[in-house]
Amino acid sequence: MALSARFAARVAPPPYNSGMSEPIAVTGGVRVPEQAITVRAVRASGHGGQNVNKVATKVELHVDLGAIEGLTDAARARLDALARRRDAEGRLLVTSQKTRNQARNLEDAREKVRALVVAALAPVRPRRPTRPSRAATERRIAEKKRRTETKRRRAARDDSR
Repeated sequence: MALSARFAARVAPPPYNSGMSEPIAVTGGVRVPEQAITVRAVRASGHGGQNVNKVATKVELHVDLGAIEGLTDAARARLDALARRRDAEGRLLVTSQKTRNQARNLEDAREKVRALVVAALAPVRPRRPTRPSRAATERRIAEKKRRTETKRRRAARDDSR
């Protein structure tokens, strides 16, 4: 039994650690509080040689979107739509394994969260319907006439066989 407990301890991912992260300041009134952020370091894939197999440099940042302070209802709805990747508890999951350094990966993940919240703060511009120019319409009609003529010639050639 002791052997399987030791093996399980090695295989299980390290526990979440919220003490590693301070709040993320997005703008003057909008911030992601420390309680909303949990950080976990896991083994990265890719470059690094044997170091990849030993050191947990990839960072997983989990953010509770409901705890972000200073968001309007519209911005919160946009953030909810933008946040595609979620964990089992419904929190936003952001990962970074850009570098071989855990601290730099943590900063990169925090910057990704900040950029996502900034994108949600920007209101969606309404689409203003436009009409094609006269020249564009004429080009489209001319191209349709060329295609029609090409197909007419092909049909005439096939009929003669």
